[in-house]
Amino acid sequence: MFLVERLKRHLPITHLMAVIICTAIIGLTAMLMPSAEAPASDAPTTFSQPQINDSEPPSPFGLQSATPHADKTKPDQMAMMSPAAQPASPQPEEQKPDVWQDVTVRSGDTLTSVFQRAGLSSRDAFLVSDAVKGTEALKRIYPGQTISFVIDDKQLVKLKHIRNQLQSTLLSATDQGYSVKEITKQPDIESRFASGTIENSLFLDASAAGLSDKMIMELAAIFGWDIDFVLDLRQGDSFNLIYEEKFLDGKKIGEGDILSAQFVNQGETYTAIRFTDSDGNSSYYTPEGDSMRKTFLRSPVDFARISSSFKTNRKHPVLGLTRAHKGTDYAARTGTPIKAAGDGKIIWRGKKGGYGNCVIVQHGGNITTLYGHMNNFRKGQKTGSRVSQGDVIGYVGKTGLASGPHLHYEFRVNGVHKNPQTVKLPQAASIDNAERKKFLVVAETSLAQLESFKATQLASAAN
Repeated sequence: MFLVERLKRHLPITHLMAVIICTAIIGLTAMLMPSAEAPASDAPTTFSQPQINDSEPPSPFGLQSATPHADKTKPDQMAMMSPAAQPASPQPEEQKPDVWQDVTVRSGDTLTSVFQRAGLSSRDAFLVSDAVKGTEALKRIYPGQTISFVIDDKQLVKLKHIRNQLQSTLLSATDQGYSVKEITKQPDIESRFASGTIENSLFLDASAAGLSDKMIMELAAIFGWDIDFVLDLRQGDSFNLIYEEKFLDGKKIGEGDILSAQFVNQGETYTAIRFTDSDGNSSYYTPEGDSMRKTFLRSPVDFARISSSFKTNRKHPVLGLTRAHKGTDYAARTGTPIKAAGDGKIIWRGKKGGYGNCVIVQHGGNITTLYGHMNNFRKGQKTGSRVSQGDVIGYVGKTGLASGPHLHYEFRVNGVHKNPQTVKLPQAASIDNAERKKFLVVAETSLAQLESFKATQLASAAN
């Protein structure tokens, strides 16, 4: 203070202000510098280099504020730091994409031969086979299927077996062997309506209506217990149906089930509704709940021509004798499949006189069916084998006394021959009472859809 008083008397006021400012600067500097006499601590105190903020004007004294060490920097301060001053975040390792190698299964291929074409060993094939044991994966491989591999340094990393467009299996290598994952895609289902009138044959006219061979066969099977599509069909008969089509990624991949159908044959209308019960069993019923299925097929050969009907007197084409023809002859190409007309047991399988190669099936206690002139029998069956309705039991031929390839079919009740075309066939069980209420709702909806589609088509045709 004494010095200041002296300066006040001898210096001009402007010089005095300069001295005061210098004194303040010296004092501030002393406060910022660590004291040489301060006791040493166990851990040294460190400071980072001062960070200059270019966005702020410089201090009037030419000094910038000191920045503490980075581990004490506040979040808002860290955000203001330049990119060079911020700590670098670790970059994740970039994964290499899988490179798949496709191998198409050829006729005669085994899993080992497929692996060898992919550059793997028979041991690799064995390890994979062992890994999938007890599952359906790679159990069977068929020509045209694709098996894809990811191989790294001659080691199998992944394998994919594409069985069809909807089902595939993925194997991945792990420390314990291979993990197995089944992949199932769900297609989009759309309903389609088709209708037509018989002018030539069911196959030709249904094809013209846009139905595939598979769908035509299913339509014939639904009504096959009531209509013989060779003997009963007439010009002017008509059909309409609603069926499913399957799509995957916008592309049609196949067809599903017929949901409902009608067939008008010789003025009589037959209607079938598909119904799935609470146990998941599906079948076709009339709108009243009676089964479309009979205990016997009306015809054991699909779309064959009847060359000779059931007659009390007929001239035999080989022997030239006139005698009763106690069955129905279906002319068809050699090798055409012959189906069991109903559930039963084979009681004869072999050569039988003029019948040639012959099969007789016992149905219940009093009905038998006979199938003659077969070219050959279906493999895997023998006398005593059980068969279900629709099972193939042999193939059309001309063995025995036959002038050309055909099936001779007989239907006997208590040993008495009946006309296979006119005999009244027993009905299968109707809808269960516990399911009836649910079925009637489905039937009503299905019939309404059929009528709606038919009305829309008639309106379009009128325009």
